[in-house]
Amino acid sequence: MTVRRIMGSETEFGVLAQGEPGANPTVLSTRVVTGYAAWVARRLREQETARGERSVGSAGPTPSDDDAAQPGSPDAPLGTGWDYGSETPLADARGFTVAREDAHPSQLTDEAPVLTAEEIAAEAISESAMYTEDLDWRRVIMNTVIPNGARVYVDHSHPEYSSPEVTTPLDALTWDAAGDVVAARAVEYLAKVSTGTDAAPVNLYKNNTDNKSVSYGAHENYTVERAVPFERITAALLPFFASRQIMCGAGRVGLGVDGSCPGFQLSQRADFFERTVGLETTIHRPIVNTRDEPHADDTRYRRLHVIIGDANLSHVATLLKFGTTSLVLNLVEHDRAPRLELEDPVAALQAISHDPSLRTTVALANGRELTAVELQREYYRAALALETELAPNGLDEDTAHVLQTWDEVLTDLAEDPARLSDRLDWAAKYALLTAYRTRDGLAWDDPRLVAIDLQYADVRPDKGLYHKLAAAGRIRTLVDHERITAAADHPPIDTRAYFRGTAVSRYPRDMVAVGWDTLTVTFPGIRRGARVRMPEPHDLTRDTCEDWFDAPDVETWIERVAANRPALVTGSDIG
Repeated sequence: MTVRRIMGSETEFGVLAQGEPGANPTVLSTRVVTGYAAWVARRLREQETARGERSVGSAGPTPSDDDAAQPGSPDAPLGTGWDYGSETPLADARGFTVAREDAHPSQLTDEAPVLTAEEIAAEAISESAMYTEDLDWRRVIMNTVIPNGARVYVDHSHPEYSSPEVTTPLDALTWDAAGDVVAARAVEYLAKVSTGTDAAPVNLYKNNTDNKSVSYGAHENYTVERAVPFERITAALLPFFASRQIMCGAGRVGLGVDGSCPGFQLSQRADFFERTVGLETTIHRPIVNTRDEPHADDTRYRRLHVIIGDANLSHVATLLKFGTTSLVLNLVEHDRAPRLELEDPVAALQAISHDPSLRTTVALANGRELTAVELQREYYRAALALETELAPNGLDEDTAHVLQTWDEVLTDLAEDPARLSDRLDWAAKYALLTAYRTRDGLAWDDPRLVAIDLQYADVRPDKGLYHKLAAAGRIRTLVDHERITAAADHPPIDTRAYFRGTAVSRYPRDMVAVGWDTLTVTFPGIRRGARVRMPEPHDLTRDTCEDWFDAPDVETWIERVAANRPALVTGSDIG
């Protein structure tokens, strides 16, 4: 057995327009997505020019770099569109489907988001320079797939980066951090094209709450064997998720959904959860989400959609978030998870979050009282025993790394949580805030501490406190900046994300709609094109299909795909 499995992340970024507290967040998010689509178009145009090919999005002469950055450039923006055909947000893993009329509007993620004319007009009137100078509303992009295989889109009122599928926790960390690079590029691009206008700078924050009763997600996804009963998954994950925040919490100033109660807590998300199990993600949030939307062969796989996590910047915290969860899923699949049942999982989640000393105990149904560290140690011991048993010739490198890191972090948390200020987000933030409180005599409800909390999550490398701590060597990193930056532009090579990302990069003008498990292209002529299914996440890797992309045009490329995977391609004039 191994820690390796298909996994990925989804990050909704906090969005603000400096000096414009009343700005419409959906419109701001659209500016971010459209701006990044323009950034990508310019980069692809440069690559095509270097190859001597026709410029992306343009049938005419290749524009200069200055032209490409200007509003109305034929190269900006360029979006792929999203294929909603395989979205099933109302299917529940417990064996039923919620009626559409009974669903909350936020659950209807199988429909494209739309900016209403009223939203556009209201913003254009109130801040006309912002929208007439740097954004062409006829070319708004709210959804696109970028060359690394990720999805960038407007999710309700936040810009979201959904990472490509990967197979290891270290790669999950790498392509999750690549999303931070994407966010920083979008902020920089919008600042550049808005120079000389009245447009307020837009900034993004990798956090989970505005401290005004609103929370936004940092989700995880894991492929799990379809044959595993969902009840077994739920039973194992409730105590694990309630206690995992001691390693994966991002830290937050303020208690309660609006942060109005003074104090510091481990998790940005804990106070927003109300139920143990459920389908919702934005209301009545459950610890275990039951959405049954595999984005793969649904006879073999289910996708565990995890909504309980915080948005991490720490490399160690992110590695442990994905790595330990994958190991616990191994325990579930082999029916070897510890038999632990919390008396009240939601209360335990919040009690643990509210105690940075980690001394709080939570009650189990059998009367035992355990700390969060003790709960995690139970899972660690079970995972170590199973992985060792199933790998008699030795653990693979990824599994050994996660187990060793898990053990080291739990040991330090048990002895002195302050030791983790160089590895975990909440501990680093707590140490930083404590230093300010001691120096300036600040109470926990001082607004300056809330500002520091926010500044920790700023995506700009020269402004964000996390980035400054990492640059100074005060927080350990596991992946160097060059590799993370490369991951923002290139897909993983060992999943179908390679096929998706390379197709978007190689034939961007021809992409009609792209999804996690589908891709639709158009050919020259009237109503000609093809659709490619990608039901197996482990297929269509670089080793499988790299040579197919030597094709000079999309139609030749589709012919090669059809020749090698005939069952996956449908459309006109194929074969």
